[in-house]
Amino acid sequence: MSISIRNKKEIEFLRKPNKIVGQTLELLKRNTQVGITLLELDKIAEDFIRSFGARPAFKGLYGFPNAVCISVNEVIIHGIPTNYALKEGDIVGFDVGVELDGWYGDAAISVGVGKISSKDLDLIACAKDTLYEAIKSITTGLRFKELSKIIEQSILKKGFVPLRGFCGHGIGRKPHEEPEIPNYLETNVIASGPKIKEGMIFCLEPMICQRDGEPRILNDKWSVTSVDGLNGSHYEHTIAIVGGKAEILTEI
Repeated sequence: MSISIRNKKEIEFLRKPNKIVGQTLELLKRNTQVGITLLELDKIAEDFIRSFGARPAFKGLYGFPNAVCISVNEVIIHGIPTNYALKEGDIVGFDVGVELDGWYGDAAISVGVGKISSKDLDLIACAKDTLYEAIKSITTGLRFKELSKIIEQSILKKGFVPLRGFCGHGIGRKPHEEPEIPNYLETNVIASGPKIKEGMIFCLEPMICQRDGEPRILNDKWSVTSVDGLNGSHYEHTIAIVGGKAEILTEI
């Protein structure tokens, strides 16, 4: 496994697309309202990203057709925007990638439409709180396996389970780089594998299911749900290791 180490100048380059990611997510959140369609939201995001001379990194990536992954209710990740109009009580996840001058940024949020159920509030809080708890735990020398365990334990103690088969990842000159960072421990042996080092850049993204973490991919070949068919949630930030700690690049 080869994990890139970025110098200060490279991290400054990475700040730019990641700032746009954060701003785009805030814009999408402000425009999330009853009656707006997923395609309208997708266009709002794409136009905003391109106004900076950047491009939506996901559009065309591995064949994905749109600018933003927009995942509604039981779709946890990789939802394709359609003409579906948001309804009161829906929950929606936005996953945004941006490329600028050959550098990449990536983050995601889940938000409610109008008044949502207490269960869905807890579901969204689980993804967000787990992400921030994991980020606060990061120091140089921590193993990525230890980080996966921290994420998994945080999800479980909140009464939910992690989506399996998908993970966080390195990022930089490509949208997906080494290492892969699962939201669960794949083995009981955590005292092995790479350690977090100064200058590493990676994305953490808890993906939350209610009862069963086994994934199901829908007929569009992209949308991922749990086999339990229940609502899910997703949060993500791009993180740089600076001064021995995690700095969030996608937070505005």
